[in-house]
Amino acid sequence: MLAIIDYGVGNLFSLKSSIQAIGTENVITSDPSVIKNADHLILPGVGAFGDAMDKLRSTGLDKTVIEAAASGIPLLGICVGMQMLFTKDFEYGEHDGLDLISGEVRDIREIISSELKVPEIGWNSLHLTKQESKLFDGIKEGAYVYFVHSYSAVKCDKDISALTDYSVPITAAVESANVYGTQFHPEKSGAVGLRILENFCHIK
Repeated sequence: MLAIIDYGVGNLFSLKSSIQAIGTENVITSDPSVIKNADHLILPGVGAFGDAMDKLRSTGLDKTVIEAAASGIPLLGICVGMQMLFTKDFEYGEHDGLDLISGEVRDIREIISSELKVPEIGWNSLHLTKQESKLFDGIKEGAYVYFVHSYSAVKCDKDISALTDYSVPITAAVESANVYGTQFHPEKSGAVGLRILENFCHIK
């Protein structure tokens, strides 16, 4: 059973439909016991980092997620859900994340060309950086996925599994032990996204 963590933030039903499309049993839940006993976990997220973390903490699910990850359950964070995996975020102030992956989340305007629009919205290609990535098994170099973001992870080079180019390299995905993250939305990324979700569901 895959558990999609419901803490009041995220595109839950689109994600659930995508997981169902690849034939994986799943449930949307905020029940800590269900989360801790799941085979795989997905932490979705949209909007501002601070608001998302506040909601996760207000439900007590921040500790549940940390404990579940520590127990070895594969965890995938998507978009803001990925950003929450990191140590700190600097969107509208400074916020503590879950610290499951070492790094920071910063405004992409600090590094990209001033001519580009923020947020980055739309399809962009992937540069795969890990030779034996479980998440990107069968995914071709240059495959396109769908992004909607104004912030990205930095200071996490050793855990980056994919980059995208937005005038400069931007962190697109990370992998650290059983913890995974995609800045892009696999549930909105067509056949490529479904293959990535299927790969995650097969991680043991």
